[in-house]
Amino acid sequence: MSTKPAPTPLPKRLREARERVGVSQMNLGIAAGFDASSASSRVNHYEQGRHAPDFQIAVRLAACLDIPVTYFYATDDQLAELILHFSRLPSRERKAVLASIEKKT
Repeated sequence: MSTKPAPTPLPKRLREARERVGVSQMNLGIAAGFDASSASSRVNHYEQGRHAPDFQIAVRLAACLDIPVTYFYATDDQLAELILHFSRLPSRERKAVLASIEKKT
């Protein structure tokens, strides 16, 4: 019996992040450095899961959306949200959160 690999969360997370900031597929693609003639279709293909961006493209897309690239790859929805919230905390608060977690584990 062969097992199918788990689908990547990237298409869903990319769409959510893009819609959260209210940017079009074309504008995101152009901001990420894609040619204007293919920017919208490339982002659409990533969001539909027809193609997967390589890691460096994912890094560029994440930077344009002001999110950590790890958000795209978190397989758990709660972890993805935690990544977003944690990334927006000031350094001092990040350290406090980590210290609190470390005490409990």
